[in-house]
Amino acid sequence: MTPVELSSTVVRAVRRAVDDGELVVAVPERAQVVPPGPGGRGDYATNVALQLARPAGRPPKEVAEILRPHLSGVAGVARVDITGPGFLNITLKGREAAFVAEILRRRERYGYVDGPTGQVAQLRYPCSEVRAAVTGQVLARILRSQGVLVRTTCTACTARTAGAVSASCEAAEGAPDPAWARTLGVTVGVTVDAAQGPPEAPAPTSAPLEVDLLPVPAGQDPTPLGRDAGRWALLHPAAHDHPRITDEHLVQRESNPLFRVRYAYARAKALGRNAAALGFAAVPGDHVSVPGPLLDALDAYPHALAAAARHRAPDRVARHLVTVADALLAFQHTVLPLGDEKPSAAHRSRLALAEAAGTVLAGGLSLLGIDAPTHL
Repeated sequence: MTPVELSSTVVRAVRRAVDDGELVVAVPERAQVVPPGPGGRGDYATNVALQLARPAGRPPKEVAEILRPHLSGVAGVARVDITGPGFLNITLKGREAAFVAEILRRRERYGYVDGPTGQVAQLRYPCSEVRAAVTGQVLARILRSQGVLVRTTCTACTARTAGAVSASCEAAEGAPDPAWARTLGVTVGVTVDAAQGPPEAPAPTSAPLEVDLLPVPAGQDPTPLGRDAGRWALLHPAAHDHPRITDEHLVQRESNPLFRVRYAYARAKALGRNAAALGFAAVPGDHVSVPGPLLDALDAYPHALAAAARHRAPDRVARHLVTVADALLAFQHTVLPLGDEKPSAAHRSRLALAEAAGTVLAGGLSLLGIDAPTHL
């Protein structure tokens, strides 16, 4: 269904609601349908309920609830959700297979923009502050995923460089890396993305965005937690929150968000191994029963990456990985056949969705600099 066809479908839904006496409004000639924005879902969104709310004398969400059943039963429409103040978000049939296939095709680069945008960012942070250094490293990765050229400088390293350069504090200023740098996998110093991208890359569109990273410092040394738990302890809280540097990040319990994320990834890999032992493989399709939360979480991942770059907040990626992990752990029990049940198209579709979730978890953990174990 094309956007023009969907616009006509929305108008017909309004007309049916008017004919049934559910709404008393003039039927619009057309309805705007656009890709959903942040917080939306599905393939398209329309604000028709917000437009009709005043003439109908009803709240926008109430108008949206009236229109939803008139859209849900239409051929080609798989699902209709209401988000925000009353946006109707429409998922088309056939979307799930193409969506999952796209994630599996792009692998860990799902959610990345296709190339440089012409934006440039200058990140600065104190060399001696562990949380600022880790945040700067991860934020640089997230910005690059969104097509931004990035230069990072710790405040103890002020030497000007040009071109494609990567230097440590020792090379720039003669000061050694802090003791925690090796343990946490951080290079403290100056890094500069290549000034020249591919021939088709746009030139910088404006002066560099100047960003001073000053998150609330860690009150304790995170290195006893090791690289993965230490980085998570610093990155998962918002920048204005105090990080908790405790052994709670090491325990293998559901109360530990890092454990849930890594365990969910390990479960995705295990499902693939178990399916292979049963003689079937993942094939994206539209046979998944009630996949809503997991599909929604995967669909929202590019928005989470973009928001993390826009707000300079790596914690948004960490928190979204927890959302994906929880949805996958709730969904995993539907993937494999039970008892004497034979593998079906539905099982192959569910396995593909689980593998797509594992791909997103691996990509997000990679951006955070955290290992994704295949066995846990």
